[in-house]
Amino acid sequence: MSSSEPILAAGVDVGTECVKAVVAEPSGRIRGRAATPTRGYFEACVEEVLRAACDEAGVARDGLAAVCATGFGGACVPEATFSVSETACHARGAFEQIGREMTLVDVGGREPRAIHVGPRGRRLGARSVRKCAVGIGTFLMFAARHLDVHPTRLQELAASAETPAPISSYCSVFAGSEILERLRDGFMREEVALGCMHSIAERIFELGDLDEPVVFTGGVPAYFPGVARSLERLCGIKVEIAPAPIYTGALGAVLLAIDRLEGRAGREEEREEP
Repeated sequence: MSSSEPILAAGVDVGTECVKAVVAEPSGRIRGRAATPTRGYFEACVEEVLRAACDEAGVARDGLAAVCATGFGGACVPEATFSVSETACHARGAFEQIGREMTLVDVGGREPRAIHVGPRGRRLGARSVRKCAVGIGTFLMFAARHLDVHPTRLQELAASAETPAPISSYCSVFAGSEILERLRDGFMREEVALGCMHSIAERIFELGDLDEPVVFTGGVPAYFPGVARSLERLCGIKVEIAPAPIYTGALGAVLLAIDRLEGRAGREEEREEP
């Protein structure tokens, strides 16, 4: 990279289902990004996405001015210069994409979180579902596999059903077993798919206080957009899906890295919400 080119930073979001990286310049312009399913060692996935994002950006790994890590496996980013909570990163990234205050619902591989996003993308508060409702992304991948449908087609399958099969809204582990039981009991694939959508929407509804505008980020709305539509029907509110929702956390991470480089970072974003 020549001296006339802007400095570049990276954000890496290491999730339980997918690892994402975004490389951007100080203006916020994205120069490169990459994602890969989480498998094997987290460090190997981090290496893969960082290399791919840097290649797309045209920068050497050692040419990055800062690397911000976030996510479940954020500690597995060896190049990280600092780390920031998932909620702060999703708040910052969503605000960059949407441009206004919002109720942000981050629905990834683990539990969903409702995040109150204030001015300039600052996280004002966050809350999660009870611990026995974790693993939503994993549950939906399990459902798609056993219903023999691509994840993004799960809602299309569900739309063909008139009534949902009963699927627990309390425990993802037991709900996975229920999918097999409902199929064994003779429920149609379409009814089971609709039951899964209703189950996830009910879990998110438990978060409460979903004041509009409501925006979804994370891997679930990227691969299972039908969850947002099910929540709309359950709550009677409009639910928006952020552009490229799977990259929102990594985007927020790189923007916070740029803020720190330019002396705009606040320390509060590093504290994780309960």
